[in-house]
Amino acid sequence: MSLSNHSIEYNIQACVSKVLESLYGLKEAPESISIQPTRKDFEGHYTLVVFPYLKVSRTKPALTAEAIGEELKKQYADLVKDYNVVNGFLNITLSDVFFAKQLLEDLEVQDFGTQKAQKDAPLYMVEYSSPNTNKPLHLGHVRNNLLGYSVAQILKAAGNNVIKTNIVNDRGVHICKSMLAWKKWGNGVTPESSGQKGDHLVGDFYVLFGEKLNEEVAQIQEQQGISAEEAEQKSPLMLEVREMLKLWEAGDPEVRQLWKTMNGWVYEGFDETYKAMGVSFDKIYYESDTYTIGRNEVYRGLKEGIFTQDPDGSVWADLTNDGYDRKLLLRADGTSVYITQDIGTAKMRYQDYPIDKMVYVVGNEQDYHFQVLSVILDKLGFDFGKDLKHFSYGMVSLPDGSKIKSREGTRVDADDLIQKMTDQAYEVSSSLEKMTDMPDSERKEVARMVGLGALKYFLLKVDPKKNILFDPFETINFNGNTGPFIQYTYARINSVLRNAKKQGVSGLRCVPQSIELAEKERALIITLDAFPALVQSAAADMNPAMVANYVYDLVKEFNQFYHDYSVLNEQDETLKSLRVSLCQLTARVIVCAFELLGIEVPERM
Repeated sequence: MSLSNHSIEYNIQACVSKVLESLYGLKEAPESISIQPTRKDFEGHYTLVVFPYLKVSRTKPALTAEAIGEELKKQYADLVKDYNVVNGFLNITLSDVFFAKQLLEDLEVQDFGTQKAQKDAPLYMVEYSSPNTNKPLHLGHVRNNLLGYSVAQILKAAGNNVIKTNIVNDRGVHICKSMLAWKKWGNGVTPESSGQKGDHLVGDFYVLFGEKLNEEVAQIQEQQGISAEEAEQKSPLMLEVREMLKLWEAGDPEVRQLWKTMNGWVYEGFDETYKAMGVSFDKIYYESDTYTIGRNEVYRGLKEGIFTQDPDGSVWADLTNDGYDRKLLLRADGTSVYITQDIGTAKMRYQDYPIDKMVYVVGNEQDYHFQVLSVILDKLGFDFGKDLKHFSYGMVSLPDGSKIKSREGTRVDADDLIQKMTDQAYEVSSSLEKMTDMPDSERKEVARMVGLGALKYFLLKVDPKKNILFDPFETINFNGNTGPFIQYTYARINSVLRNAKKQGVSGLRCVPQSIELAEKERALIITLDAFPALVQSAAADMNPAMVANYVYDLVKEFNQFYHDYSVLNEQDETLKSLRVSLCQLTARVIVCAFELLGIEVPERM
């Protein structure tokens, strides 16, 4: 028979489907037939569960399994080498010729593991990053950006249409704090005059404002004997900030010009960090554009009786009957809050695109916020309200257990982190005498890939829902479940393939009449063949960790094979070609898997 270009499991399912029809007249779709890898303590590669077919076979499980196994071996000798029956389970041993055929078919598939989206495929919009323009990106943002970008890449690889988006929080009280601090104490400093990145400069003024405010609050507390919260409400600095926000919302030319200037500095800094991080966006929204739409929706809800207004003028959503609290939508002075912007942004996005699924990549500290947003949008009559997906992930902590914070100026800055990871990778590779045959410029470029790869892999290999204790320097290790280990294996494979090319040894060109494989070669083919299904599963779960841990398992499998069997010194030419093909497909899958994680792989190390 001629097997179509499908996975190993599908080929078995298709053959079992035809056998069931020939034996019992049962028409069973291949996808519905339960096939699973055989347990390691039993002989065989895949196991068929026969219990669903006892009604049509009308015999005991063992006899049913025996009949199906015998017919499979008879009709599909190029697929089934042998079989055994254990307690009604049919364990199937595949032929080595079939394994060679499957490897060749997988190699011939363009973009193996991924699918191109059709026009009618679902459209996912994935929002990530969502920075404030009052401070630079930090470690918490790094995990957010890497998760969001990887989720988008995986969804796209699974055949979906994807739009990567960002909502920039470019207005509000926090932005006015940096602006007021620059106006009071900046003496006209700019990124050019200071030599600082714009986002760092603005962030310094945000920290400075916090320091000045703390001093003022402490003084008021001492003078009036009141709490810190009360003192902050009376603080002249906070009164100035709130007045600046009202002027901004009123369109005051001077305030608006300062806002545009300082945000411009921040955007240039962000773009530089995003580029270094290797993430990008298809569409960027700005809170300054969307908050007015949200505010209008809030006023509509107020008019329609969906929301209520307190005596001080503030507007609220009373969600107590929905199992939540009252949620502030507009302050007493009419200024907007975060959820106001989120309402407007959601409406604008669904007007801009025919979105099937909106995915918000935001930390688990905002779980409640997105539950409330979903309810409010539904109450406002938006069909998409209940279907919003909050991709909630855990926090990143330092080795001492403290969370990464920015308000006190104790953040782990993203730019510094990226540079430190690169420097550390260079130092580690030098101490291990790796990359010593490269020019220094190439060594530095490889160190950049390795350092960033270590950072990204460490943050992505952990289930997103879990918190992470992050020690950047423990991640740069050329052994174990690390990015550098996988990158180094890829470079080793590339070296083999370069030598094969020099020797004129190509991969497998046709299916051999007979071949005898080792169990580690079969295991590697099975692992490689599982990649497309893995991508689909990772997309369904929106879980980059599944891809990360799959590629680690693949690399372990390859290294075990490579340790025990020579590739280019093999005397049997057919076997040598097959092993070169194993190297080729393994290299391709590593590259593809790492692209889904946003990680580069050096050609040599």
